[in-house]
Amino acid sequence: MTPPPSRRRRGAAGSGAPARNLPRRGAVRRAQAITTYGVGSLVAVDQESFIVAGIDGAAEQWPLDEAPVIREPRLARVLGVRHFRLPPASGDDSRDGIRVRRFPLWHHCPECHALDHVRKFNSPPGRNECGECGEPLVPSRFVVACEDGHISDFPYWGWLHRGRRGESGFCGGRMSLTSSGRTASLRSVVISCSCGVPEVSMEGSFRAGALKELRIDCPGERPWLKGADKASCSRTPRTLQRGSSSVWQPVLRSALSIPPWSDTRVNALDKHWDKLRGCTSLVEMEIHLKHIFDGMPSPVSAQEALALVAAMEAEDHSGEDAPDRDQEQRYRALRDLEYQRLCAGNPEESGHHTEQFVCEPPIGDEKPLIDLGLVTPMLVKKLREVRALKAFTRVIDPETSSEGHEAELSLARTDWLPAMEVHGEGVFLRFDEERLDAWAELPAVADRVARMRIRHQRVLTERASDPARVPDSPATPRMALLHTFAHVMINEWSLESGYPAASLRERIYSGDEMAGVLIYTATSDSAGSLGGLVAQGEIDRLAQAVRSAVHRAEWCSADPLCIETEVSGTGGTNLAACHACVMLPETSCEHNNGLLDRALLVGTPEDPSIGFLSHLLTR
Repeated sequence: MTPPPSRRRRGAAGSGAPARNLPRRGAVRRAQAITTYGVGSLVAVDQESFIVAGIDGAAEQWPLDEAPVIREPRLARVLGVRHFRLPPASGDDSRDGIRVRRFPLWHHCPECHALDHVRKFNSPPGRNECGECGEPLVPSRFVVACEDGHISDFPYWGWLHRGRRGESGFCGGRMSLTSSGRTASLRSVVISCSCGVPEVSMEGSFRAGALKELRIDCPGERPWLKGADKASCSRTPRTLQRGSSSVWQPVLRSALSIPPWSDTRVNALDKHWDKLRGCTSLVEMEIHLKHIFDGMPSPVSAQEALALVAAMEAEDHSGEDAPDRDQEQRYRALRDLEYQRLCAGNPEESGHHTEQFVCEPPIGDEKPLIDLGLVTPMLVKKLREVRALKAFTRVIDPETSSEGHEAELSLARTDWLPAMEVHGEGVFLRFDEERLDAWAELPAVADRVARMRIRHQRVLTERASDPARVPDSPATPRMALLHTFAHVMINEWSLESGYPAASLRERIYSGDEMAGVLIYTATSDSAGSLGGLVAQGEIDRLAQAVRSAVHRAEWCSADPLCIETEVSGTGGTNLAACHACVMLPETSCEHNNGLLDRALLVGTPEDPSIGFLSHLLTR
């Protein structure tokens, strides 16, 4: 990434420090530009802090010639764009990389303790230093943000000059920030002003209503978007640490490439679908393909092209049947298609060498799986996943927010979104739905899940931007069981497959006609498809792994507190689940470690029948 050139200012008298060569660069991997340092996030470069700029704007636009196009038609239609783009790389062969802007703008000098806007330090040209003592300036540790995604500098003047609302303008004094160093608490961070106002510490600034009590409103600033006007915002601003994970959380949408779009030969027809969709016969399609490829051999046959057009029409037609469906409903419909294809499979011998999705059942007797409640597993020997950055949130978890809280990546609507494509392997596990339904009807099971659902629904209601459109909680006995089962299997396979738990991911398929989980590894290079995970899906190994995982889940080092807890997790959406038993790294869980209950797998000491797989245990 490349910070914008610093303004050239008159240096301090006698300063002989040479100007730093610009532009400055900071190394960020392409995947991090989607998941960690995406648009609107804060990133530290050396001792300075910047905010990643939006994807539009003349001076700060991504260099599109360095941002390769990524194709995934189904996900693109759901998100309302034409295609996706890989973030430009940051390296010697890159012209610009991703552009950033300086933020926060308030800094302090660790030598003279001056606290002010960065422009007022009279820094030497090309250097971020105090003009008086030559010490490097330190960006503000604190920022304020609201649930609608706005972010601003912490209002130091308003926090210090509390109770003096009748004065107009600023006091004319110079503020200072000092730290006693005696403790690590906010009480040791003290702000003072030469105007004589009593000094104030930062203690209490992180309380939810601290700024509201001082009548400090959200300024509605969007510094990552160049030229963005201040938005009218009624949200209460919250004080956050600059490096806190609450400052920026991505809203990601992903999709697996499944037939017919998983064949890379299809990409050659990308710009010609408008013409091809009008073809109704094989002869007509052949004529169009000859015209498109100017007599050269077409990568796909006319028959294959007709099948692609038919698939596209069928998927578009399903959207026309329900024109009022929101984006989340269309996204869930995309999951339905994935589930159907994972169940049906796609054998390796039936595909072309350009096929990016290979899925087939293992060879062997399935009797060992009957007692486990599993039906035929599928070995996903090759898969491709596209992860797109749709938007981002601040302060609140994107899993419990609504679209009204999502901050946009650009001022003007674009026909593309940032994304990354990853390749890997996995194992698809599916439960016997009849046994699941019988288990879910047990009163004790329904009662436990109802408690989680009520708490989760309360969180969704509190954080909904539109009270009339509160999404329904997905918490059901089936979903909670599948989610918890996926976590214990990831922990088990991380010990056997050679992949750490943080490299394995889950994909939950829960619904009226779905009861499956895909556990897979996906990386941006070939390390995600070495076969270590697929080997765990063989019948004998799978049966042994499930039994071992259930036995591990029977006991937690935090028991009996863990298994007897009545509420846990963010917003109380978990029951018997903690970091010592079933919780996973954030990179592995698609529900941010929510809606988990170990008792649904192994039961409780008082009532073992709650556990779907408790019969595997000897108590």
